[in-house]
Amino acid sequence: MEDMVRHSRWAAGLSPADVEHVLGSMQERQFARGACIARAGQLVEHWMGLIDGFAKMSVASEEGRVSTLTGVSAGVWFGEGSLFKHEARRYDVFALRPTRVALMPRRTFEWLRGTSVPFNHYLQDLLNARLSLFIGALAHERLLDTDARVANCLASLFNPDLYPDAPRFLEVGQVEIGLLANVSRQRVNVALQRLQALQLIRLEKRGLTVLDLGGLVNYKAIDTGAPPVRCA
Repeated sequence: MEDMVRHSRWAAGLSPADVEHVLGSMQERQFARGACIARAGQLVEHWMGLIDGFAKMSVASEEGRVSTLTGVSAGVWFGEGSLFKHEARRYDVFALRPTRVALMPRRTFEWLRGTSVPFNHYLQDLLNARLSLFIGALAHERLLDTDARVANCLASLFNPDLYPDAPRFLEVGQVEIGLLANVSRQRVNVALQRLQALQLIRLEKRGLTVLDLGGLVNYKAIDTGAPPVRCA
């Protein structure tokens, strides 16, 4: 947890004493694969950061239909919107593999907002990046074919504003990609094989390596000749 906090962009604007104060207030929790990290409807009392592992944000209807909103990988902080509005969480967060989470209590979060201009700038950039991500995901869901949706789903996991230090190797399975792109596992397999044939990715035993991030972002242009549809 300490390494994640110290390497976060928002921590760069704090004094060493402030960083120590923040660390002294935080907790770390571990979650098994499939465990619920945060539940919709619960009052939000912590800002959360994924130390390692992989998770998904999703919503469910009363009939049990589930829609995945986005993936959350190591280094990402989330939950600030509900803290701003003092409201219950609107989505579930589930661990897709064993995951460790850093918890910053509300009082520390509010203290940083009240004392640190760089921290507020970070939150502003984070909210803008997340808004762009969700707008892009909605457009991709409605306008792109399945292969392009998978390509843009992968590209979104390398968004530099959300994942500034993301390695090109992504430890993710076809089932997980299917959940994030709202595509069946079988169709994900077909899409990944096509992306590999185009040398955009290389499939590995435990995930995949991105060879051409720009190609993934602009996959629709590569596939159909249409103008680029960029992932947020």
